[in-house]
Amino acid sequence: MADRPAADDPRSVAEIWDDVGPARQRAVVADNGDDAVQGALAGQGTLRPAQLPPPGDWAIWAILAGRGFGKTRAGAEWIHALAAAPGRRFALVGPTLDTTRAVMVEGESGLLARVPPGGDVSYVPSLRQLTWPNGSQARLFSGGEPDALRGGQFDFAWGDEFAHWPRAEATLTNLRLATRLGLHPQLLLTTTPLPYAWLKAMLAEPGVVVTRGRMDDNRANLPASLIAGLERRYGGSAIGRQELDGEIVDDLEGALWTRALIERQRATETPAMMRVVIGVDPPAGGAQGVCGIVAVGLGTDGIGYVLGDESVEGGPPEGWARAVVAAVDKWRADKVIAEINNGGDMVPSLLRAADSALAVDTVRASRGKVARAEPVASLYGNRRVLHAGAFPALEDQLCGLLRSGIYAGPGASPDRADALVWALTALMLGVKRGKPKVRGL
Repeated sequence: MADRPAADDPRSVAEIWDDVGPARQRAVVADNGDDAVQGALAGQGTLRPAQLPPPGDWAIWAILAGRGFGKTRAGAEWIHALAAAPGRRFALVGPTLDTTRAVMVEGESGLLARVPPGGDVSYVPSLRQLTWPNGSQARLFSGGEPDALRGGQFDFAWGDEFAHWPRAEATLTNLRLATRLGLHPQLLLTTTPLPYAWLKAMLAEPGVVVTRGRMDDNRANLPASLIAGLERRYGGSAIGRQELDGEIVDDLEGALWTRALIERQRATETPAMMRVVIGVDPPAGGAQGVCGIVAVGLGTDGIGYVLGDESVEGGPPEGWARAVVAAVDKWRADKVIAEINNGGDMVPSLLRAADSALAVDTVRASRGKVARAEPVASLYGNRRVLHAGAFPALEDQLCGLLRSGIYAGPGASPDRADALVWALTALMLGVKRGKPKVRGL
């Protein structure tokens, strides 16, 4: 084991940290404590204790942390430290080849930006390869192409945002099989987590060490206004707990929608739309409420597509009425479906005042939110509705609607989810329409 710094060393903790290098920094943490070291390093752009490789004989180091924690920086520094030994082979895997290159290699905290002082590394994008002067090499891969890892052999591997790889399980399996060179091959896996059973099973395996962290842990290196703004917008919500705090947010028992169901129903492309409607759930909280505005379309393939969440928060009624008109124009919608429980006749009047030509159908809720949502949730279960993109705030609300009749999602009311339910009900569960036909003249 490397010697510890002398107990009577007169230098500051930060000076000692910079001098001893990665191999002995754990000893500095042990002698001074996490809080003291982190406080000494705040704002210096130096690795924090949580970004250091854990001690012990581990096979996989998983960093599950929120955005801005410093996962990429930790990965780049780990790779460079290992590449100091000659002839080592590394695999670098991101969600796509483009993101592997843009984030892990060329990013602000990536490998090219973190070359140690006096060091060097050459990068040939066409070969998807980095080479150190001592012969160590790293190759780039995509998390959506597991077979590309077949035949490869590596001493070490770094997989970034691995929970978000398009073919995560298959790619991770092949990566683990390929990382087999040397006396002690190791994987570093960094990600903002998702509640997948396979991920939880992997974390429970022997030899897996987990580091958890939040965006706030790195506040010394991030704008305070950024953190405050994101906390105001997402704090306490499922998306905030996952994306900012790095938690694995599980599905609620009895939820009509699960995250796995929504992930299954992602569309990679959309056909032409036969009809598009905008669902509107006016705010119940006045100027402080959220007006749910969701665009959905019926494709030529007979599938319903959630096209956009155009919901607006706060402001006077005229503001959300203009947002509805903007959504109609953006998506070339045929009609607006607006709930009038909150506002009555004022709702269509406001909308037509914003655009006199607007086609508006009004609906009034006679059943509870969950009872209205159940038939729409069944459309998802039958693979008849797809999401043309990711809509975190809307999806959080959908996953908060419980079969018991309780809403347990973020916010006081599922405004966005209500708007989606009204729109899909009108589009797919209303009066049956014949399929378009070509008529001869």
